Amino acid sequence: MNKLQRNRLALRSAFFALFVLAPPLDLFRLDLNVGHFYFLRQNWTLGLEAFQRGEISPNQAIINLLVFGFIPIALVIGTGVWVAWKYGRLYCGWLCPHFSVVEMINALMRRATGKPSLWERRPLPEELPDGRIIRPDGRYWFMVALAVVGFAFVWSISFVTYLYTPSQIYSGLLTGELSTMQVALLIMFTVVFSLEFTLARHLFCRFGCAVGLFQSVAWMANKRAMVVGFKRERVNECLACNNACDNACPMRLKPRAIKRQMFTCTQCGQCIQACTQIEEGRGSLLNWVQDIEALDVSDREFGHGPDKSKSSQLCDAKADTAPVTGAGTAQAHRTTGT
Repeated sequence: MNKLQRNRLALRSAFFALFVLAPPLDLFRLDLNVGHFYFLRQNWTLGLEAFQRGEISPNQAIINLLVFGFIPIALVIGTGVWVAWKYGRLYCGWLCPHFSVVEMINALMRRATGKPSLWERRPLPEELPDGRIIRPDGRYWFMVALAVVGFAFVWSISFVTYLYTPSQIYSGLLTGELSTMQVALLIMFTVVFSLEFTLARHLFCRFGCAVGLFQSVAWMANKRAMVVGFKRERVNECLACNNACDNACPMRLKPRAIKRQMFTCTQCGQCIQACTQIEEGRGSLLNWVQDIEALDVSDREFGHGPDKSKSSQLCDAKADTAPVTGAGTAQAHRTTGT
């Protein structure tokens, strides 16, 4: 694991802890019992109760709606759109607590079956790019089941504590005095999350998560956004590789493809790390590119060259180095099996 992946692991772990601890610490949650949000241990309301009691004017009520409602929502959404438009699904790859679970279960399932998901057509190579060997061992199925059910239960508790007073939920778990509704919610969420983590975790990330899809749409709208590029001028060095970048991708994408086919890329950088380990000493064939260098990844179609005017811009911008582009040649894809 390189420095980039260690930093990503630290960020994901910290954000997962924040996701779980935010309700009991009253950092952020909606309490259905009192009917309003908590934010940083403070009551977060729209201030309309005072208007209903006749204590403030209609103008002050409108100001409260703007200050405590519209402006915070607009800032959060606006910041998210800007980050996704410029850098892609950074939240998914670097913070999202669901994607953290996806990657962990992928690793355990590969240990158990040789495949990162049940729907993979064939096992991945046993030798990893860093030289380690992973041979399938059925005994790891116990770890897979434990991780699936364990994370599903943690997620269920977190969801319920975002809606109900956390102290009541945690004390109820210890004393067995949860209400019928709370027990039903915990059971329902645990079952649903267990099934999703086992069968459809990648499908949910790719097609079911509104936050992820929202980021992908914003990212696709910017052809100059940061994207993984492929150094096609060194394509011969790619021929001897056993699709290390494809095998490393937790979303099961093909990093040498055009941007449209990497619609759900989470910018996790694992494909870049895998290629770096294969090409140690000569540099990775994959790296992040943006601005002019990203145009070729965005525009190229298989079997077609890039727009000449854009190639000229790239050459002018980096005349002293070879251009970094995105999709690879048709021959490279045929020979590498992608």
